[in-house]
Amino acid sequence: MISNAQEKYEARARALNTMLCVGLDPDFSKIPDRFENDEYPQLAFNKWVIDETHEYALAYKPNTAFYEARGARGIEELRMTMEYVQTQHPDILTILDAKRGDIGNTNLGYCAFAFDYLKADAITLHPYLGKEALQPFLDREDKLSIILCRTSNSGSEEFQDIKSEGKPLWEKVAENVAQKWNQKNNCMLVVGATYPQEMKRIREITGDMTFLVPGVGAQGGSVAGVLTNGLNSKAAGLIINSSRGIIFAESPKEEARKLVEEIGNYIKS
Repeated sequence: MISNAQEKYEARARALNTMLCVGLDPDFSKIPDRFENDEYPQLAFNKWVIDETHEYALAYKPNTAFYEARGARGIEELRMTMEYVQTQHPDILTILDAKRGDIGNTNLGYCAFAFDYLKADAITLHPYLGKEALQPFLDREDKLSIILCRTSNSGSEEFQDIKSEGKPLWEKVAENVAQKWNQKNNCMLVVGATYPQEMKRIREITGDMTFLVPGVGAQGGSVAGVLTNGLNSKAAGLIINSSRGIIFAESPKEEARKLVEEIGNYIKS
């Protein structure tokens, strides 16, 4: 019996031999017209994407911004989307992309929303306030805390490259999470595909820890660069996200299949 999110992730990755995470980012302005008149258009669109891609997906990752923008209705559609995955495909990991991080007392509320109300398996977090602030998340050993380390956006160097004790900040984050924060084996790191050399260094620091990898496709990151620099000693340890490139394609199923095939062919070569 699977007892926690880490085991769920590992079981799905082994069973399907997949690393694909599908980002459920239903930008309302881009949803096809055929969904707009539905009572719950974002939910209807998400269900279609999930039905198209579930056979290839290791994880689904809704970004809360696209739901929060529509107020209470959007939050309800986020909840229903999570419920749909959890009931129809309970073996697929659900990652809430919320990038939370506040003082510890406030984080108790964020924890309750993500893990108890939405029943997410994992959440993205930023480390700026330190371990003490994120302790409510880290204490949830049945869930996964995915800490921002080296993000994929082009402006990330503004702070992440600042040196601390002779090392860039992203390297210090990797060290702290791997050596001090991951005591319950429930931490992962966000490492962008657009910085493959930094990914290589983070892999050296963190051993077999799993990376959530945004930035493949639309942001310019390559699958080859990610796999060359990010695979762990078990030829695993990566959750490679694609959002726009899959969900707004004419055939999400075909785009998901092609990405999974590209990953598999590289690993075999």
